[in-house]
Amino acid sequence: MDKIDYSLDGYKRPKLTPPNGENKLLLHSCCAPCAGEIMLALKASFIDTTIFFYNPNIHPKQEYELRKKENIDFAKKLNIPFIDADYDRQRWFSLTNGQENEPERGKRCTTCFDMRFEVTAKYAVDNGFKLISSTLGISRWKDLAQINDCGKRAAEAKNIVYWDFNWRKSGGSARMLELSKSENFYQQEYCGCVYSLRDTNLRRTNNKRDKIKRGIKFYQ
Repeated sequence: MDKIDYSLDGYKRPKLTPPNGENKLLLHSCCAPCAGEIMLALKASFIDTTIFFYNPNIHPKQEYELRKKENIDFAKKLNIPFIDADYDRQRWFSLTNGQENEPERGKRCTTCFDMRFEVTAKYAVDNGFKLISSTLGISRWKDLAQINDCGKRAAEAKNIVYWDFNWRKSGGSARMLELSKSENFYQQEYCGCVYSLRDTNLRRTNNKRDKIKRGIKFYQ
């Protein structure tokens, strides 16, 4: 009998029904703040979930390690298996070569999502998963349609299913922020890649704000 309380401020999560009757899910995760609420929702529905952390886009390395460790710690707290995939950043730079000045949600993001989903789908097939999904779409900073298109394309190429559930709906994005506050998750001030960091700091400088400082908690 599962005895962990998966409620948050009294919220009772609804029963989730994965597609095709599947109850084994490989969940690509980008970080604990985005993954936390989704992990709780999946646990509350007793869906057999494994976290797949593959994010070679995150730079610098210290930022990558910080986001990964926090995700590992929360997965352990919920007793969810965690797969630590390769940090092959040179391949990421190679694939995004020539897209350095693309805007957020532009072609570079599609390339980045494609890369991460293709590796996720391959791992799924190699390890007996028929269903994948991702935490990327819960953030309102991201283009949900863009993410889902990339996920579906990668899954179809491997003859598996991408679950395009809208994790934002029914207050999911708000609970993501509440959980980040209650768990004191690290405050992520840019998407993750070096170009996002560059552009964010440029906007800050133009608005007479300090550049990003790493290591700050979500709330202090």
